[in-house]
Amino acid sequence: MEFGKAFTYVFEDKDWLKKIGIAALVSLIPLIGQLIVMGWSLEVTRRVIQNDPNPLPDWADFGGHTVRGLKSFVIGLVYALPIILLGVCQGLVPVIGGNGGDDTLNSIIMVVTLCFSCVIFIYAILLALVLPAAYGKFAASDELGAAFRFREVFGLVRAAPSAYLIVVLATLVTGIVAGLGIILCFIGVVLTLAYAMAVNAHFYGQAYNQATAAMQMQTSTSY
Repeated sequence: MEFGKAFTYVFEDKDWLKKIGIAALVSLIPLIGQLIVMGWSLEVTRRVIQNDPNPLPDWADFGGHTVRGLKSFVIGLVYALPIILLGVCQGLVPVIGGNGGDDTLNSIIMVVTLCFSCVIFIYAILLALVLPAAYGKFAASDELGAAFRFREVFGLVRAAPSAYLIVVLATLVTGIVAGLGIILCFIGVVLTLAYAMAVNAHFYGQAYNQATAAMQMQTSTSY
């Protein structure tokens, strides 16, 4: 994994400021702006997977970025459904248990709620590892169904767990970078957020390539 490359490749493009600037402006579109930018960033992932020397895409294919972004929303929603359902169930526990003064009942409600929180936390960690692999599968084939071939998606993570751990770490770092935009007020926030999404997308592509290479090596050595 080229950690530094993911942060610097953007600036190697002579039109990087224009491309990132447009991404920042598009992100301001109500409701779907962030999704469109996500679709644009997944084009970065596709290009990295294909070893394109110019991974930062322009905005000529606005429609394609929009469709890709909407598909990425579906992917994220499906993978997040367990957390959503667990969260709803957790919220219903106190309602079902009532607000009585029974100490035993209150203790049971507290324990059950804590159990839900633990399961949600564990799944959130798993989601942070698996979702980038699902995005990679989707970007590589441009087929929505590829992201839901769960065995293959989990296979990517198992083949290169360290690569996807780096992706999680990088996501935390880019989150901090995006937050630094607050120093430059509103404009800085949208610019650094667009940049952070481009960086994350590069890591998705790198992790996918490393995982597929590891899987191919495992297959060749098994014969």
